[in-house]
Amino acid sequence: MSSAAASIPEGGETARPEPIFREINAQQTDEVVEIESACMACFQTGTTRLLPTKIPFFREVVLMSFRCEHCGHTNNEMQSASEIQKSGIKIELQVKTVADLNRRVVRSDNSCVSIPEVELEIPVQSQKGEVTTVEGIIERTIAGLSQDQEKRRIDHPEAAASIDAYVDRLHKLKEVATPFRLLLEDISGNSFIENPLAPATDPQLKTTYFTRSQPQNEQLGLYEQNHEEQHLLKPIAEDEWPIENLHGEVLQFPTNCPNCQAPCETNMKLTNIPHFKEVVIMATVCGTCGHKTNEVKSGGGVEPQGVRFKVQITTKEDLTRDVLKSETCSLSIPELDLEVGPHALCGRFTTVEGLLVAMRDQLDGTFFHDSADDTTKQQMQHFLNTFDDIMKLERIITLVLEDPAGNTYVQSLSDDDSEPDEKLTVERYDRSFEDNEDLGLNDMKTEGYEQKEA
Repeated sequence: MSSAAASIPEGGETARPEPIFREINAQQTDEVVEIESACMACFQTGTTRLLPTKIPFFREVVLMSFRCEHCGHTNNEMQSASEIQKSGIKIELQVKTVADLNRRVVRSDNSCVSIPEVELEIPVQSQKGEVTTVEGIIERTIAGLSQDQEKRRIDHPEAAASIDAYVDRLHKLKEVATPFRLLLEDISGNSFIENPLAPATDPQLKTTYFTRSQPQNEQLGLYEQNHEEQHLLKPIAEDEWPIENLHGEVLQFPTNCPNCQAPCETNMKLTNIPHFKEVVIMATVCGTCGHKTNEVKSGGGVEPQGVRFKVQITTKEDLTRDVLKSETCSLSIPELDLEVGPHALCGRFTTVEGLLVAMRDQLDGTFFHDSADDTTKQQMQHFLNTFDDIMKLERIITLVLEDPAGNTYVQSLSDDDSEPDEKLTVERYDRSFEDNEDLGLNDMKTEGYEQKEA
């Protein structure tokens, strides 16, 4: 018998390979990889342990731990294993109490950390990525500044005294006698600061997204083709591929599984939703880990006005409404003080019940759920139980979908599908400057775009 045949279990079915990235837990030992590497302190041979894992409510990372048995030197790092996000991220945390120092922070190599109140700035790529806390960032800065201080006090006493005075200012930050701000900016979009009030909005935490500049893209290794020299996408004749044929085609393109990063294929189809517009539906099924995703992209442009849907959920029929949520649509439930930003759930074509289930599943996988304190666990479990009551229609709520791009749709249950029913409210509103900025419309040139700027 050949070795290939011997690897197939009884029944003729091929064993499904394990995913590369699994949910983080205390029993992850078989995935740890050990390699020998040089110690940067004594230059002897030490051991580095690598663990690819997936942090719930965040994304895939590789945890690295180094230890040298000769001199005792240790070093812990974290590197993002997920793809570079479409936008950079800015996070501003108002540190007001000592408890805020315990907030967990995930920062990548491409993040910049600053505390304006003490003129502290940690530039991009000056430190390795890590999973830490607010206090851990301050402690690591103190440890770096205190290194070689004894020698510096002999050779450069004035510089040493200045550093000692600055270290004292950093120590006072940990007492939180006065509030201060922690600013985290990551051009790759792969950083995170914990929200202990989740799923409610944290008034001390502000998150914004921004479009990277060309130098920032090049810093991440993302380069654009010179369109004058080479066109990656070749134009086709107007009648060569009619739109009627595109509606009947299911297109496929290779990609990586968002759960385990194994190669797989995404199916894509253009379809028309009645009383709405054309949309692109994409579905991915991973043959390695079995993970399934579906995503919806708008087939048209940004609407002249934003749209806000309010759906009152009182009966089973209300849960069956069809919903098309775009990637720019945010969700909220005022009765629960719950807000879900547009980047938390991707665009999808589902039902009201499907949206609620997706929101609950994401909350159930809250970041560092296993290591949370008992009070936080009880608070989260109580909230999840409230979601179960909603699904059983034991509690009446209003689901609000707000999309500044106007590319979201909620089915009406009235006889005339084009008109909202008594439980559905549709509001059109003019976008604010901030909404246009988030959508990239403020910098969009719609006239004279064919002319090059001087």
